[in-house]
Amino acid sequence: MDLAVSPLALSFPEMPPIDGVTLRAARARYKDWNRADLTYVELSEGTALAGVFTRSLCASSEVELGREQVRGGRARALVVNAGNANAFTGYRGREAVEAIMKQTAEHIGCLPVEVLVSSTGVIGVPLPQDKARQGLAAAFAADIAGWEDAATAIGTTDTFAKGAHASAMIGEQRVELCGIIKGSGMIAPDMATMLGYVFTDAAVEPAFLQNLLNAATAETFNCITVDGDTSTSDTVLVFATGKADHAVIDSWESPGADAFAAALTDVCRNLAQLVVRDGEGASKFINVRVSGAVSDDSARKVGLAIANSPLVKTAIAGEDANWGRVVMAVGKAGEPADRDRLSIGFGGVWAARDGLPVEDYDETPVAEHLKGKEIELAVDLGMGSGRAVVWTCDLTHGYISINADYRS
Repeated sequence: MDLAVSPLALSFPEMPPIDGVTLRAARARYKDWNRADLTYVELSEGTALAGVFTRSLCASSEVELGREQVRGGRARALVVNAGNANAFTGYRGREAVEAIMKQTAEHIGCLPVEVLVSSTGVIGVPLPQDKARQGLAAAFAADIAGWEDAATAIGTTDTFAKGAHASAMIGEQRVELCGIIKGSGMIAPDMATMLGYVFTDAAVEPAFLQNLLNAATAETFNCITVDGDTSTSDTVLVFATGKADHAVIDSWESPGADAFAAALTDVCRNLAQLVVRDGEGASKFINVRVSGAVSDDSARKVGLAIANSPLVKTAIAGEDANWGRVVMAVGKAGEPADRDRLSIGFGGVWAARDGLPVEDYDETPVAEHLKGKEIELAVDLGMGSGRAVVWTCDLTHGYISINADYRS
C-alpha cells in the first residue's frame, strides 16, 4: 500500500549521535515491501531504562514482557519489528519474542531480560520466527544506520519519518536527547499511543527516569488522538546510557534535573505532535485549547471529548465553523460544565460567549482560518482555573481508504 506523504509532514531534523547508542536496520521481509523492517539498537552496558505501555487488556507479548523488563531498570538492546504486531497470537507470540531476546543476548553477551522487543503491524498473525532470526542476523552485520533510517524502518502506515532532538546543560556538561517514533492510526491517549524511543547520553537513575517519563507522558503522549482507538502494542521507552560526564541525576535536587526534565518533555511533545501530523488521511492539525475547567484533568477530558468527536473532526475537514458540534462534545464529556458560561472560538475569534452567540460575530475570518492546515479551537468553560491542550487532526475519507486496505 503506497501512501502519499501527509500534507502536515515536517522534515526530519538534524540529530547528533548519542554516545553508547548504535543503530542498525535490515530487511526481515515481514511484509512484501522493499524496505528495512527490523531495527536493532545496541546500548552500552549500564544503560538506564524507563517505559510506559498501553493499557489495552489485549496487549501483545512484547508489552507484557516489556512491563517486567522495565522494573529491572537496565537495557542492552532494542529490537523493533514492523509489519506484524505479534498480538493476539498466544504462546507462539511469546515464543517468538523470547527467541529474539535470546538470539540478541547471545550476540552481545548480555542477559535476555536486557533485550527489549517491540512489534507493530497486523494483529492476529504470529511473528514468523524464521524471518525474525534471519532479519536479526542481517541487522547484526549491517552498516551503522542514521536516525532517519531507523525512524523509517519502524513505520507501518506512516508517510514520513519522525524524529525530535533536544539538549540540556547538566552543570557544565551538555547532554543530548534524540527520539524517533512511529504512529499514524489506532491513536488514542491511554498512556502513549504508538512506538516511540528516546535515547540520551545523560546519567539518570532508572527510578527517577521513570518518574520523569510518567510526568512527560501525561502532558504529551496522553494528550493526542487521531481516531480514539488504543493499540495492543503501544510503547514508549527511554534509554539513558550515562556516557556524559556528570553526576548521576537521581532526584529533583540533583543538579540539572529540571533542565533534563524539560528537554525530555520537549522531545516527547514534538514526537507526539508528529504522530498527529501523520494521522491517517489527515489534512489539518488541530490544537484544542480548553480553559476555565474545574481542574486540569477535567480540562483534558473535555479536550479529548472534542478531539475525538467525529462530528467536530469532519466539520473541520469540511472547513465548517459549526460550533454547535463543539457544544455537543463538551456536553457529553461527563465533566462539570455550564451551558450559560460556555465560550467557543476558532482562530482567535470567539463565536459564542457565555452561552450565547456573539452578537457581532463575523464568520469571515473564521472561515479563512479553517482553510489553513493549522487550526486553533478554543473552549472556555467559565468554571475555574483548569486548563489543557489536546492535539488531534481532522477526519477525512482518506482514513477509511487507508484502513479498508490495511492488510493488503
